[in-house]
Amino acid sequence: MNCGGENFMNQEELEGGEKKMPLSDDINEKKLNELKNGAIKEHENLTKTLTPTKSDHSVSWWLKWVSSIILIFGMIATTNNLYPWNMIFQFLGVGGWLVVAIIWNDRALIVINAIAVAIFANGIVAYILKTYYL
Repeated sequence: MNCGGENFMNQEELEGGEKKMPLSDDINEKKLNELKNGAIKEHENLTKTLTPTKSDHSVSWWLKWVSSIILIFGMIATTNNLYPWNMIFQFLGVGGWLVVAIIWNDRALIVINAIAVAIFANGIVAYILKTYYL
């Protein structure tokens, strides 16, 4: 059985007859240097992370962590039956993650967090109407 990737189209040949998929030039050059120097093994995959680091996007980095901590407080409030505080914390947490998702232009995160914001907003409005107006 052939597991070396020889079936892919547009492959380039490395020294020694090895095959590789074409990547961007900077990643290719770095990978070749590391392969020659023995820093990484042939089967390891050299990739770049898609999540911004603290220095890249300071606002989104802080917002994602603050939102995550707020979501944890919402979970704690839910397990301790602290209604409606659980919905308020979770609404704020997913709202923060929605902003982060928009900054990152991550459609999956935008969809899930937009739906969660709508669900929690619905719950908060229903609580307010039931408690104060009905």
